[in-house]
Amino acid sequence: MENNRVVHCEDALVWLENSPVLDGCSLIASMPDISEFHGYTLAAWKEWFTKTATLVLSRTPDEGVTIFYQSDIKVDGAWVDKGYICQKAAEALGHELLWHKIVCRVRPGQATFGRPAYSHVLCFSKGVRIHDLGNSTPDVIPEIGEKTWERGMGLEACLMIAKFIKEHTKTLTLVHPFCGQGAMLAVANALGLAGIGIERSPKRAELARILTVDDELKKFLK
Repeated sequence: MENNRVVHCEDALVWLENSPVLDGCSLIASMPDISEFHGYTLAAWKEWFTKTATLVLSRTPDEGVTIFYQSDIKVDGAWVDKGYICQKAAEALGHELLWHKIVCRVRPGQATFGRPAYSHVLCFSKGVRIHDLGNSTPDVIPEIGEKTWERGMGLEACLMIAKFIKEHTKTLTLVHPFCGQGAMLAVANALGLAGIGIERSPKRAELARILTVDDELKKFLK
């Protein structure tokens, strides 16, 4: 596995359905919103989103964590809270919420339209528990960090997630359905974790196989 990473170019939902519980792994997912589902009603997309969140959680072993990175959307003037949907799916499967952080997508105090100025990052687990308050990290991350592409995760958020998995779980591999261009995988590798990505776009999957944390981004790893 070159660079301790493998990326499967296929539908993440199908890949997960065909996988057993992924022993030794923690999972992170940032599921697409309704704008990427042409012809879907809001109800149909919510059903897909709930099914996918449930599937991701069901493939996480007790010693691992499931982390969702999601930005809410507005449809017909009403907010759709993706974090709430993830929490409902986790509760139904008996996964407890370890933490819920907010990542600022724009400078605090700045108005946005259509999408909120923040993203949710939620961490769930069946077996992992954090009892030492001295290991707490900020609940609000004011800078998303540099992004490798427009819809990618910021490097600050990627680093926070990878460090938590490395320091607070026994898992050594990060599995990332819907991995996009692979920023999360590149940061995981930089911290010594193996990475498995699933991405249906051939172009993005190829980029995810080779992306590395360059000199400019290495400042986040110091």
